[in-house]
Amino acid sequence: MRIVIAEDNVLLREGLVLLLEDVGHEIVAVVGSGPEIVPALLENRPDVAVLDVRLPPGFRDEGLRAAIEARKIVPGLPILVLSQYVEESYAAELLGQGASGIGYLLKDRVGHIEEFQDALERVAAGGTALDPEVVSQLMSRRDPLDALSPREREVLGLMAQGLDNPTIATTLFITERSVSKHIGSILAKLNLPPSDSGHRRVLAVLAYLNA
Repeated sequence: MRIVIAEDNVLLREGLVLLLEDVGHEIVAVVGSGPEIVPALLENRPDVAVLDVRLPPGFRDEGLRAAIEARKIVPGLPILVLSQYVEESYAAELLGQGASGIGYLLKDRVGHIEEFQDALERVAAGGTALDPEVVSQLMSRRDPLDALSPREREVLGLMAQGLDNPTIATTLFITERSVSKHIGSILAKLNLPPSDSGHRRVLAVLAYLNA
């Protein structure tokens, strides 16, 4: 894959470059500030971009703003955003632009190489990758989720991360048929419309959790 990286921390930036090149990806541009991001994305049109949320000059939400701007110009441009801490509002705003080709992970997740690569490939393929910590915080403050069984809550958490049915089944050591039944029950209990689209399903769940 062709990848653009936006990260001001030199050690993390170089670590990302080495990690991604080592598994065969091509780094087409590396930038260290917010204003550089959109020009780099538009010039290189990468398969996926990895962007830090907080970048110079303001160290607030420059990466997030650039991601949203770039996706308005190039709809569906795959972007994986990295954050030092859980920022629920950032995740909600980013996903509000559409769940297709969007990821939001904590920087600590980069150290889990297989998880990070899986998330990156999922986003590049048009899927969704939401950090489990973000999902956990969203779910922990929703009383209506008490209607769900413990297993349904597990399935819901994995759904919100953007995982597909086969992956959920493998993770929980259950059959895909069981996953489908649990999802049907979850959507019914939360009064969410059934959907065959993974992206719409993720958006429905996240919209509910953010309500």
